[in-house]
Amino acid sequence: MPLLVKEVSMSLFIIWLGVMFPLVFSPGPANIVFAASGARVGIKRSIPLVAGIDSIFIIKSIIIGYGLGEVVKSHPEIMNSLQLVGAIYLVYVAVKFMRPNSSKSENISTELGFFDGLLIQLLNSKGWLMVFLMFSLFTEPSQDIFGDKGVAVLIIWLAFLNISMHFVWVSIGEFLSRVSSSPLYEKWLSFFYACCLIAVSIWLIIENPMVITYLGIST
Repeated sequence: MPLLVKEVSMSLFIIWLGVMFPLVFSPGPANIVFAASGARVGIKRSIPLVAGIDSIFIIKSIIIGYGLGEVVKSHPEIMNSLQLVGAIYLVYVAVKFMRPNSSKSENISTELGFFDGLLIQLLNSKGWLMVFLMFSLFTEPSQDIFGDKGVAVLIIWLAFLNISMHFVWVSIGEFLSRVSSSPLYEKWLSFFYACCLIAVSIWLIIENPMVITYLGIST
């Protein structure tokens, strides 16, 4: 019986990973910020940023996994407001990345830390939706296998996947920064990340239901 349980749980994990990996690894707002941070300050100094973002991800998972997410779900204006504020904050982050970092002191002043990570993920409406999707798809099968621990298992799986993939994005950014030591290259790399964040911000604003309704283009 234990062997059968292991096989079933592994099958569930593989299916879960097949669904969640593309969502976690895709180049969303947080992952773009990770790459930019890795390029700007390296892996070690990006750890507080990762810790901030993933702390909120875990809190989101606990809130939604144990039923409190229904409160958020029943008030869509909360999510829509978070999305708008998050889009504005991403523009602020993009401006920080556009600043030159010719000296060490300037580099530190534009470094994103734990508090920035908290804000970025708290205001990331797509992060909420991803967690909602995970629990809507996998809560029942997980509880069938793990019983009362089913929700906790999903939270742990997502935490490990998030942390590992987020460090992958930081590493990608650091790798790209080492391709060339040219100040011009570093400048354009930071500009590229900033433009990506601004593009995401514009998209978040345009597709926000509150904005659509305000502009009178709702169907």
